[in-house]
Amino acid sequence: MTSSLTERDAPDAPRIAGRSLWQISWLRLRRDKVAMAGGIVVLLYFVMAAAAPLLARIEGQNPYSYHIGLLNGDAGGKPNGTLGGISGSHWFGVEPTTGKDIFAMVVYGARTSFLIGIAATLMAVVLGTAVGLVAAYFGGWVDGLLGRFMDVMFGFPSLIFMIAFGIVAPPSFPRPLLLILVIGFFGFPYFGRVIRGQALSLMQREFVDAARSLGAGPGHVIVKQLLPNLLAPIIVFATLTIPGTIGLEAALSFLGVGIPAPTPDWGRMINTAVNWFQTDLMYLLFPGGALFIAVLAFNLFGDGLRDAFDPRTERR
Repeated sequence: MTSSLTERDAPDAPRIAGRSLWQISWLRLRRDKVAMAGGIVVLLYFVMAAAAPLLARIEGQNPYSYHIGLLNGDAGGKPNGTLGGISGSHWFGVEPTTGKDIFAMVVYGARTSFLIGIAATLMAVVLGTAVGLVAAYFGGWVDGLLGRFMDVMFGFPSLIFMIAFGIVAPPSFPRPLLLILVIGFFGFPYFGRVIRGQALSLMQREFVDAARSLGAGPGHVIVKQLLPNLLAPIIVFATLTIPGTIGLEAALSFLGVGIPAPTPDWGRMINTAVNWFQTDLMYLLFPGGALFIAVLAFNLFGDGLRDAFDPRTERR
């Protein structure tokens, strides 16, 4: 004789644990080996930038000392030895005409590029998010005015204006701060346009209508309702923007309007190395390779974040 199992007799069923968007996104990101490799390289760059003085001390050098005795005066200041003067005391060789240690300059240059790139991106994120949220919430003439302002900013030849600001700025003004302000200001319309579009779609959701019907003001709706639901696209877009900002900072230094000497900078090192690549290829290889790997790693990690946060991405 058969009988149905009662609830008390039934075996314990496994509990189904709910997962948040962040947990699901992390699981997706961990499955993306390429993105994780990019993230590890980015983390290593941060460690290198933070520990630049320690790394240079381990090598026994610094980025400011001249080693004229390691140069061949008859060859126009070319480093003695093979591969640009690489040795146990100078792991990446020395700079032509000055004898500065290239390894120390590269690791200190990571500080310069990452500081300006991340700070300028943060400024663009803050400005763009604020403008996009205000435009989406108030709509009407406010949205039209802010939208036209961003359109005008898009029409500006931003690189030309950045070069002009770098030339006319007084020498007493801190150059890193100038680059952060200029790059961040010209970069915020891209964030503003993206955040405005995302916020407009959220404005049609029930939780926003419920908050407004209960008397919530603009500040509460923007900060408590819209902004938390926009953190994922903000993080993804910021991560994808950082490599472009780092490259732009290097380009400005390459053109001579970025970070001045003697502060180590990848762009200025590449500019100097262009004149020596036929006789001292290593001087171009190390700063150029450091910049290339950093930009590539950020792009790979940013692409992985975008796929991880996109609900339409298939599970791999």
